[in-house]
Amino acid sequence: MKSIRRGQHLITLMLLAFLVGMGILIYTLQKEADFYISHSSKVTLGCVYDRSGDVLFDPAAKKETYGAEHFLDVGNFIGDNSGQMTNTLVSRNTDLLTNYSFMLGVQEDGDAAIHTTLDHKVNRIVYDAFGSKDGCAVAYNYVTGEIYVCLSRPSVNILNNYKDIETLEEGSLLCKVFYPTVPGSTQKIFTTIAAIEAMGAEKLSAKEFECTGSYENRSGDLIKCHEESGHGKQTVTQAFANSCNPFYAQLVEDLSLPLYSIRRTYRSLGYKVNDEGGKSLNVNGIESFTASTTLTSAGDFETQWGCMGQGKTLVSPLQLMAWQSTIANTDGRMTKPYLIDHVTRVNGEIAASAKTERTEAMFSEETAAEIRRIMLENGAENYADLLPGTKVAVKSGTAQVGNDKRENSLLTGFVDDPEFPIAFCVVIEDRKKGEVTTSKITAKLLQNLKENLK
Repeated sequence: MKSIRRGQHLITLMLLAFLVGMGILIYTLQKEADFYISHSSKVTLGCVYDRSGDVLFDPAAKKETYGAEHFLDVGNFIGDNSGQMTNTLVSRNTDLLTNYSFMLGVQEDGDAAIHTTLDHKVNRIVYDAFGSKDGCAVAYNYVTGEIYVCLSRPSVNILNNYKDIETLEEGSLLCKVFYPTVPGSTQKIFTTIAAIEAMGAEKLSAKEFECTGSYENRSGDLIKCHEESGHGKQTVTQAFANSCNPFYAQLVEDLSLPLYSIRRTYRSLGYKVNDEGGKSLNVNGIESFTASTTLTSAGDFETQWGCMGQGKTLVSPLQLMAWQSTIANTDGRMTKPYLIDHVTRVNGEIAASAKTERTEAMFSEETAAEIRRIMLENGAENYADLLPGTKVAVKSGTAQVGNDKRENSLLTGFVDDPEFPIAFCVVIEDRKKGEVTTSKITAKLLQNLKENLK
């Protein structure tokens, strides 16, 4: 009898294992089928739409249907299914566009589609606002996480079918919003956050450092200011607005701000510091560069320079924008950006809808309140024309890049309005005096977006 019971138990276990295995197999087939079918020559793909229903990707697109440059501003961001670009919305989400169902098979006239949060009309206005300059711009709702604007110049016209690929400008096939850039003085936002965290708002506000146009640090190196005659005695609020390098060099050397505190704050934001730490950020599968820097000694030139957004400090414009939410939302928590609002499957049913996600606090509410005050004061005094009648928190930056020390111009910040909660980052490459400014592009972005979102 015992042997029979043992046999029964064994058979039962074998049946259970078989059923579990079959369940796993069916689940895997259903889950993975879209991926493999999406790479089949027999399947058709659906379209990608902006928030109002304008088409951002159509596998059957022709110039005669859409106009010659309809997709130019989103070419290297939304992308296509050609395989020429891999870090785009379409390439990362082809399976969601597949007109295929596990139960029904391939459906040539299916309704698979991705509906995004992007505002194509405003996106194109901002793209054109760059004129002949290269760069990128990104803006999102810092409460919900919806991306409204995302573009990168130069771009690629996917309606040309890559016939001109040999003559495309460098950078045309990638969206710079997700790739590393030298942040310049926009980095002073995060160095100021580290100082507030370490010594408190009251103590930091009481500190004053002299700027004579340059500062000889502990290592005997000169930290130069863009204001050759100097700014005189500066508080942190004044130095922040003036982007005063000598002030920040002295701040980094100050005993009240241990270097480990700066490292800790940077890492909490997601930076990889001295090859340690680092948190990646992606948008619906589109990978973004992880911010990084090297900080070795408070009196070292490269460390001080890195805390001012030069040296070995690199970030992505996406991160610069998203970090504004930690300040704008007043609690040190970042709202994760997203682009896909919802997805419809082959039968037209909604398969997935977006939801707002936020990180854990990266710094304290008290710190958020103080850096918010500093940025809003800078905006009120120097950037009132960005969105007249509305408070905008701002930090500008000039970044030296390349061996020839070309200068990129950056502007990042947020609108302090619960009815229009927008954070942004704009980068102009190789900007020269007399050309279009980040302020003018940002004003175009904010004013048109506010009008279009009504």
